[in-house]
Amino acid sequence: MTSAHPWITTPITTDLLRGALDLERTAQGVLPHRLPAPARARNTDPQVAMAEAMPSGVRLVFRSRATAVELDVLPTKMVYRGTPPRPDGRYDLLVDGRLTGQATADGGKVLTIDLTTGTATTEPGPVGTVRFTDLPATDKDVEIWLPQREITELVALRTDAPVETVGDRGRRVWLHHGSSISHGSDAESPTGTWPAIAAGLAGVELVNLGFSGSALLDPFTARAMRDTPADLISVKIGINLVNSDVMRLRAFTPAVHGFLDTLRDGHPDTPLLVVSSILCPIQEDTPGPGAADLSTGTLRFRATGDPAEQAAGKLTLRVIRAELARIVATRATEDPHLHYLDGLNLYGEADFAELPLPDELHPDPVADRRIGERFAALAFGPGGPFAADARR
Repeated sequence: MTSAHPWITTPITTDLLRGALDLERTAQGVLPHRLPAPARARNTDPQVAMAEAMPSGVRLVFRSRATAVELDVLPTKMVYRGTPPRPDGRYDLLVDGRLTGQATADGGKVLTIDLTTGTATTEPGPVGTVRFTDLPATDKDVEIWLPQREITELVALRTDAPVETVGDRGRRVWLHHGSSISHGSDAESPTGTWPAIAAGLAGVELVNLGFSGSALLDPFTARAMRDTPADLISVKIGINLVNSDVMRLRAFTPAVHGFLDTLRDGHPDTPLLVVSSILCPIQEDTPGPGAADLSTGTLRFRATGDPAEQAAGKLTLRVIRAELARIVATRATEDPHLHYLDGLNLYGEADFAELPLPDELHPDPVADRRIGERFAALAFGPGGPFAADARR
């Protein structure tokens, strides 16, 4: 940077962030959270704590004439013991809504997880820097989407021109909750998760509460959603309840009602869409728990339950889809803004034949795009529950 254009450091505050529900001060900087502090205080599960701190859908948003941007970050990069390392998380740069650059950060902590024992260790690492240069020297909206599967502490934001906050752009806010598929476990970049793709096509502001392994109808998540301003709400229910094997049908039905009741306490007439799981053949008719399979040197998943146990109330995806459809149909007689979307319409048998799930559980990036495009058409398109004129 020349002396004529020195770096300007701008404090990272909530005014510059979208998609986060809380901002925690750390020794290095600030850490975006997707659950507020009261919800985190109710949680005792390390998986939830890790997932909500991964900034899926979280982005820095500002307006500037800057031609160069630097972001100092301290990422936590995740490694599964016994499997090849994943590529470093990407930072997506959008200028006036268009993807114009991608970068990764060196350094960072390394979290190593042993799926066979459930143990995890963290090695410290240095702060890294993400750089974007050659931006147009005009007033523009700049968005930096953070890696969806790396906990990311934000240390410093530097630009070669002043930064201004971006006010309300008149877009509807879409609040979504789901599993690792919504989180973007295998998406190539943060704007490649299916909710980000759908939000971009629909022109809405996304708040993505997709929590890997943790869409379990937790009451603290429902309360967080109840208290979050939103114009549109969706809840994707199914896969984590099966592969974690945390409840039977007897508990599932009232848990769904309780979750929806809590949402309605804060959003009594907001369009609310219940979405069931996409196709996952290993768990369509076989209950959980699910298990990691590392026998081939790559991470794959399998179901370990007995299909006969469905008679005792064990959950499968087919059972959950039928019960969700029944619950929504019953409630919709008194709640005209409640809707149901069968996840098989997003990814079903024909899609699996063409684009199989690489690890038997998660879609690949091409399938993520298909799911996002279909959701945009079915939910936001003409006649959909989230269509612009749906409540008129």
